[in-house]
Amino acid sequence: MSAPDLSQLPAADFFAVESMLGQNERNKLAELRDFLAAEVAPYAADWWNKAEFPAHILPKLAALELSTPVHRGYSHLFAGLVIAEITRVDTSLATFFLVHHDLFVESLHTFGTDDQKQRLLADASELRTTGAFALTEPLHGSDVAGGMETRARRISSSTGETDDGGDTWVLNGAKRWIGNGTFCDYMLVWARDEADGSVRGFIVDATLPGVSRSKIENKIALRTVQNADITFKDVRVREADRFGGINSFEDTKELLRSSRIMVAWQAVGQQLGAFDVARQYAVERHQFGRPLAHFQLIQQQLVTMLGNAVASMAMMAGLARLQEHGAADMPQVALAKSYLSARMRETVALGRSILGGNGIVTDYRMAKIFADAEAIYTYEGSFEVNSLIVGRAITGISAIS
Repeated sequence: MSAPDLSQLPAADFFAVESMLGQNERNKLAELRDFLAAEVAPYAADWWNKAEFPAHILPKLAALELSTPVHRGYSHLFAGLVIAEITRVDTSLATFFLVHHDLFVESLHTFGTDDQKQRLLADASELRTTGAFALTEPLHGSDVAGGMETRARRISSSTGETDDGGDTWVLNGAKRWIGNGTFCDYMLVWARDEADGSVRGFIVDATLPGVSRSKIENKIALRTVQNADITFKDVRVREADRFGGINSFEDTKELLRSSRIMVAWQAVGQQLGAFDVARQYAVERHQFGRPLAHFQLIQQQLVTMLGNAVASMAMMAGLARLQEHGAADMPQVALAKSYLSARMRETVALGRSILGGNGIVTDYRMAKIFADAEAIYTYEGSFEVNSLIVGRAITGISAIS
């Protein structure tokens, strides 16, 4: 029995969510797919195995002009599908993309002063410079809003503490799990103001004296992403590099909500990729003299994977519609992140099962997809924390504090 032509079979986007895009958006998504097929798919497993970041492809990625798509006139649905498509091929590259564009570049758009935008935005948008988002700390992840220990102290030339002719901030503390942190040019660093306890944001040149960065080794997920431990020892940052639009942690909620949405879109991409790999394997791999896809249990697993992916895409399309009207609130976003994370975990586990022993080696892609899912399940709010955010919204009672 010859294998079916997969191009003639229904796509993983079984309910045609992509058809909701405008024609120019569909064309742009096709351009992205061509880039990923040529420049990323053949090499992604090798980058992952070696834990090396492919900096050489950044100019080609920048040429697609997909930085912060909504600011370029694209829809929220298109912006989400961009992340899903990159994730579908390589979750690590998608994580780099969203950390840089949806956190660092978006921060410049949202909170940057005119001077900061003038100095930094063009180069960051075109990936001539790269950025990181330094929020989490060695002892504070989910509770970093209240537990942040990194400190900022303002000093002035009038006190004789500085001779640069203007106000300066001195940062001390540590950050952990900072994506792009080993190689970024700039990082958005969050610190607590010693004077009043408020949380402030700073654009920190990664080469400043007192900044130390080390790569987190021995990861079993997102190995291509360069996560870092970062320490700040009496790092001096100009007042001109403090984010003028940030006066408290509350100011970051819009930004963090949007980034959480993009990580939920990663959960979609993970499922699309897992389905692609599992279906191809099932129709091409023969056991007992016939394709795996001939067996009822394998078909049931594939259908469950597809159902999870379709349900996830539909939820995210609904969330994108709310975004267009400025109506997506944090509990809705938290529900999407927690629900999709759970569906993703089931989907990739089924896919790994279909591949049998070949599902635990990266040669067949599924092992990489399976491992990377664990990072998505946890970051931008763990499954449990997001669930409790929703629980608080629907009961009026907080189980977090």
